[in-house]
Amino acid sequence: MESSDVELDLQRSVQAVLRELRAQAPALRSLQGMWRWSLHKKVERDPGKSPALVRILLRELEKAEREDTRHVFIPLLHTLMYVLTKATGITEELYQRTYAFCMRLLTLPAPYCTVALDCAIRLKTETAVPGTLYRRLVIAEQNLPSELYPYQERVLLFVDPELVSPSVCSALLLEIEAAQTQHTPEACMRHVVSHALQAALGGACQAEALQRKLQASPRRALERYFRTVVTAVEQMASEPSASRKGHLERLEEIYCTLLGPTGAARGRCGGDPLPPRPPSIPLPSPHITFHLWTDEEQLWKELVLFLHPPPQLRLSADLEALDLQGLLPQQELARVSVLSTDSSIERDLPSGVEEPPAPGSPETERSGLQRKGGVKKRVWPPDILMPAHWDGPPGLHRRTGRPSGDGELLPGVSRLHTARVLVLGDDRMLGRLAQAYRSLRRRETQTFCLTPRLSLQLYYIPVLTPEKPASRRHSELGELAAFLGRADPWYESTINTLCPAIQKLAEMPPALHTARAVDPFLLDVITYYVRMGTQPVYFQVYTVKIFFSDRSQDSAEDIFLTELKVKIQDSRLPKDGFSPRRRGPAEALGAELSLCYRKALLSHRTQEVTVSLRATGLVLKTLPAAGTEDHLCLNVHVAEVVQSSSLAGRSFSTVTNTFRTADIRIQSQDQRLLTLLLDKDHRRTFRDVVRFEVAPCPEPCSGAQKPKALWLSSDQQKEMERTEATPRPLLMPINTFSGIVQ
Repeated sequence: MESSDVELDLQRSVQAVLRELRAQAPALRSLQGMWRWSLHKKVERDPGKSPALVRILLRELEKAEREDTRHVFIPLLHTLMYVLTKATGITEELYQRTYAFCMRLLTLPAPYCTVALDCAIRLKTETAVPGTLYRRLVIAEQNLPSELYPYQERVLLFVDPELVSPSVCSALLLEIEAAQTQHTPEACMRHVVSHALQAALGGACQAEALQRKLQASPRRALERYFRTVVTAVEQMASEPSASRKGHLERLEEIYCTLLGPTGAARGRCGGDPLPPRPPSIPLPSPHITFHLWTDEEQLWKELVLFLHPPPQLRLSADLEALDLQGLLPQQELARVSVLSTDSSIERDLPSGVEEPPAPGSPETERSGLQRKGGVKKRVWPPDILMPAHWDGPPGLHRRTGRPSGDGELLPGVSRLHTARVLVLGDDRMLGRLAQAYRSLRRRETQTFCLTPRLSLQLYYIPVLTPEKPASRRHSELGELAAFLGRADPWYESTINTLCPAIQKLAEMPPALHTARAVDPFLLDVITYYVRMGTQPVYFQVYTVKIFFSDRSQDSAEDIFLTELKVKIQDSRLPKDGFSPRRRGPAEALGAELSLCYRKALLSHRTQEVTVSLRATGLVLKTLPAAGTEDHLCLNVHVAEVVQSSSLAGRSFSTVTNTFRTADIRIQSQDQRLLTLLLDKDHRRTFRDVVRFEVAPCPEPCSGAQKPKALWLSSDQQKEMERTEATPRPLLMPINTFSGIVQ
């Protein structure tokens, strides 16, 4: 195909992607998500098209900058960065143009400046040392051994078998297993070596001869080539002023060592004709583990196994230095309180308590500096357990943007592991994820074994059970996905449109599944999401304290993420001496409720309201309705019974009233019992309720550490006590491509 035809075909595909961002008609929206996937597939099958696609995307970005059409900045920028990650043969001029464009976006508000800064940082290294993005991505995702780049990543895919059909689970497993069979560690090492040499040498690299050489190499030799290339490239990338010329000279030496002087010179002198298109170097999909959600503690167990695989017999050096407990899943996590009778005077020790160390041993030299018989107590800094996305006082506006706490939380302990937790399902699955997230944060207040070493990223793909015809219940179960689609148009186009495609692919006959092993659509979209979705949107988790009619029954406490629904039971609270009587028309409708709530005000003033009314039900939602302003507060919808009088007599009707509140307490006044339904999940139903209280769930770590600061002045101590008296809220992040686009 001529170059003009290639560019014309790619231009049509890019325009299709731009049209889908503006598409409102259902006929056009049904193909959303497929255009981006097909565009990347064209480049993957023919890597020679990559420079042309980069030029087209850059032209569209610069055109959008001139026309100030900001809604296409982030989608096009993500598409461009994904192409640059996999491509070879990109000129330095294209890298410089892309970097300059990202730098100009830094003057725009978030999220544009946030995404642009992340891209600019990666482009700066990629320009000096081509192939860095590809190499680091493969090493981290495939957990390849590398001393100079020891980062590891894993994608944990969780599916609730009660919410997702077995056919969908089978379709996902088929694509994941097929990809992992193709991308063995040896194949990934060959890809890294080939890509690094082709990206540096360009047309002077005999790609086919290089791949034949690597295919014929035994594993020991292949590992040696891999270590040599990674060491050379990482050393060059770590230099403050890395030069592309020095990088090229070092890789030319490695290339000559691999093919020999004759084979390497043949490529530079043009002895053999170059192939019409360079062989494709695939970007392996990340290492994904598939899990059926069974219990609340499963997330924590899998994260521990990721940090500490079963064959590993001892803790790493940094954890031993921290003296962390509870890393092994079979260990009991409860702390045991020990009363110390140590007087700090060595002569007070009873004889025979410890065996004396051997003469001349290191223990002998250290014995004079150690206390014996005491219990070590470690006091962490007061904010060490807190995520880094709380800056300033809590407000009503929803927080978004990348957290800044992904580096070292403690000196000498680096976050080398990244766990990307992806959940599939509807709002009920997210409610269970919120429970597991709070349990995880609560465990960290006791053991603190994951936070210093692990970066946790949460992702969500909606999978709704198909209903014919589509009912209102079907749309209600996808409220959080709909909110993310309104906040991030690229999430709507790429992820929300995946829901019907998942159902269609799951219903395909088994004979057609072999074609999906070649072009796995589901796996490709999941891979694109976990790689490019780096901007989290934070959701407030709410706690509810429930009191039952049976006073002998203890009160219960639970949390919810999206919705709490209140229904009026037909039965009344049993009461001594209660005589049944005929209920009036007003009593037949609903129950008399007492509501005490605190208004959600932008000024943060405390304004409490107490009201009594008759209602047939309530719904407490944490997400705003479509087209309304987004605030971190509860939206309470009350179906109130209203009495009206006319010539025909009295009549009663229900009117829905809505108000916003920060917290609320509700109690039944006329012995009518209530039923609570959390996160639309019938497995989380509470019956025979007379009173309940809803408030923002506090971060478990916010009250865990309260060190005594005796060196502070009285005013400073009062300020600290006031700060500690207001616990910080628990916010659960879900990653998107852009965060919230205003």
